[in-house]
Amino acid sequence: MHIKVIAFDADDTLWVNEAYFQETEKKFCALPEDYLPHHTVSQELFKTELQNILLYGYGIKGFMLCMIETALRIFDHILNVQIIEKAIEYGKELLQQPIELLDHVEDVLKALKTQFKLEVVTKGDVLDQERKLKLSVLESYFHHIKIMSDKQEKDYSKLIKHLDIRPEEFLMIGNSLKSDVVPVLALNGHAHEGMEHRIDHPNFGEIKSINDILPLLLS
Repeated sequence: MHIKVIAFDADDTLWVNEAYFQETEKKFCALPEDYLPHHTVSQELFKTELQNILLYGYGIKGFMLCMIETALRIFDHILNVQIIEKAIEYGKELLQQPIELLDHVEDVLKALKTQFKLEVVTKGDVLDQERKLKLSVLESYFHHIKIMSDKQEKDYSKLIKHLDIRPEEFLMIGNSLKSDVVPVLALNGHAHEGMEHRIDHPNFGEIKSINDILPLLLS
């Protein structure tokens, strides 16, 4: 590999994120348990998220709105003030969660920074992602931070052009096959992720832990 730029996804690549959402969803789904079972509320919430993803994008504020909309639909638009208040409360709690770095992240960034240009390329709410980056104390390792509304082939193509490199000089490290791997490989870039997906592509690599990337790049 002749890599010049290494881009990192943020949520669940640099720090813990999904676990907080799962815990919030669990609490929300337990609220109307006298009316509907937990799994039914979870299905309704997921349906709402799918319907609204193009409107709200990815992030906590959109998730909060989806909880409120789901609650209204469950109760046939008869306002249940307590559940609406709880949905807002849970969303605010998500926005104030501490930043828990994943194992080895800072050591990896420190080792790579001397030889590569490092970028953050992530999705989500701009204010929330900027808050998390600031609290993570990782900003100094990155040359540039890009927060996208989506991560599709056209988005990566625009980014690589902005970086003034060839696609084969770009490496994306993340945890999502759809967002971090497939669109990058389609451009002939490189991608590594740790979700144990088997992809037959010469530019794809599976890593169990983020520090597995070091011997591949620094050997």
